[in-house]
Amino acid sequence: MTQDIDRREFFARAALGAAAFGLGCASARSSSSANEPSGMFVSLPPWAVARNVGWPEQARLAARVGYKGIDWPFGAVRTAGVDATRALLAELNIVPTIVNLPMRDPLGPDDAAFDAQLPRLDEDAAFCQAIGCSRFQFVLGPTTLNGETKSQRWAHVQRRLAAISPILAKHGMRMGLEFLGPLVFRMRRPGPGGTPPDSTAPPPVPFVWTLRDTLALAEASGPSIGVTLDAWHWYHSEGTVADIRAARASRIVHVHVSDARPMPAEQVRDDMRWLPGEGVIDLVGFFQALESIGYRGGVAPETIGPRIPADMPPEESARIALEATLKVMRKAGVA
Repeated sequence: MTQDIDRREFFARAALGAAAFGLGCASARSSSSANEPSGMFVSLPPWAVARNVGWPEQARLAARVGYKGIDWPFGAVRTAGVDATRALLAELNIVPTIVNLPMRDPLGPDDAAFDAQLPRLDEDAAFCQAIGCSRFQFVLGPTTLNGETKSQRWAHVQRRLAAISPILAKHGMRMGLEFLGPLVFRMRRPGPGGTPPDSTAPPPVPFVWTLRDTLALAEASGPSIGVTLDAWHWYHSEGTVADIRAARASRIVHVHVSDARPMPAEQVRDDMRWLPGEGVIDLVGFFQALESIGYRGGVAPETIGPRIPADMPPEESARIALEATLKVMRKAGVA
C-alpha cells in the first residue's frame, strides 16, 4: 500500500486485513490477535537489545535469532504500508506484538491539541489492526505535573484515557500503561550539567508508580486500558507476586523482563538492568503468577544496562537476551 491512497481505500483494506487475521474484540481476552502464539512468547524490543537496526532488518533479525514477535516502530512500518508489512511478517513467521502509542503528548495540558489527534488515532488503530497488532503501550509519568495534586492528576489522566479507550475498542486493540517503579523517578532531578537539584522547588508529588495503582487507573479508564508489566519496575516498586495474581489477564497487555542486583533504593538507576536470571528478582514467581491468571502475549527482554553494551553486535545481543529469557521462562514452566 502506498501512502497516497484515499481514506476509503485505507479503511477497506484495514477491514480486509482484520478479517484475514481473525481479530476480535479484546474485552476479556489477554490477546486478540489470532495469529499470535497460544501462550507467552518472546518478542524482540529493538531499542533494548538490537540498537541501531532499522525496519525491516530488525524484523528479519528477530526471526533469524528465534524470536516469535517484535515490538515494532510505528513510523517506519506505517510508511511501509499494510500490504508490504503483512507480506514481510508472513514470510518471517513473526507477529507484530506491540507498538508505542502514536500520539503526541496525550496526557499534556492542551485539551484542544489532544482532541485534534483523536481522528488520526482512529486511523492509526485501524492500521495496527490491519497488520495483525492488537496492542499499544505508553509510559506513565510517576509524578504529577505543574503543581497538581495526585487527585487532580488522576482526574485529568483518567479523562484522557477514557477518551482513547473506545477508539481502541473499535479496532480490537488495548493499551498497556507502563509504570516506573524505581525511586529515582520520584526524586528531585539534577539541574543542567548535573548540578544539584533545586532545593527551593516544591518536591515532586508521586502519582502512579505501582502495579496496584496502575491497574486501578486502568479499571477506571475503560476496558481497553491495561498495564505493560515490567519486572524491573515491579520489583523496584516493592511489587509482590500476590499483586500479579490479583490482576485480571485482560488488564495485562504486555510484559518486559530483566533482572536486578541488590542495592539501596536511592542508588538505583534505570540503566542498571541485568539479564533475566542473573539477579535477585523472583522471575520464576513472576512468570508463574502471570501463567496462573491466564496471561497470553509477548515477553520482551528489556535489558538496558551493562550486560548488553551499546557496542555489542545487534545479533549477538538479541541472541543473549533471548536465551536468558527462555531459560527463566522454562524454569518457571511457561515456555
